[in-house]
Amino acid sequence: MVRGLYGRLFAILLAACAVAGCDDDTPTIPTTPTVPVTETFTGQVTQSGSSMHNFNTSRGGAIVATLKAIGTDNTLVVSFALGTWTGAACSLVLENPAATGGAILTGTMTGAGTLCVRVGDQGNITAGQPASYTIEVTHPE
Repeated sequence: MVRGLYGRLFAILLAACAVAGCDDDTPTIPTTPTVPVTETFTGQVTQSGSSMHNFNTSRGGAIVATLKAIGTDNTLVVSFALGTWTGAACSLVLENPAATGGAILTGTMTGAGTLCVRVGDQGNITAGQPASYTIEVTHPE
């Protein structure tokens, strides 16, 4: 009789342990990690001018804009900015008014939206000799 009691007690303890390990939350589907998108923009800036490019993000995350090249030797000083596209203009949020080749702007977007990156002359571009540039922007897709 004692042996039967211990057998039942063991079975009850085993069932209790199995139930305690269970969780009645709804199973979650693992999310796919997002891979940042890198876009490259090129163009030319004229004397007293500026050039802007828009790009979209579908979610929040880190935004990194790099002025990869400006002018013939990357020493030309220009304005380099990152902002939010308002539908009519680029509302600047981050700006380096004395950027040269290799300058980096870093920010964080809290959600989806349209952003803009801008390069502008600071009085260093000669008339009739526009400066070529390359900008690389990495952002959430």
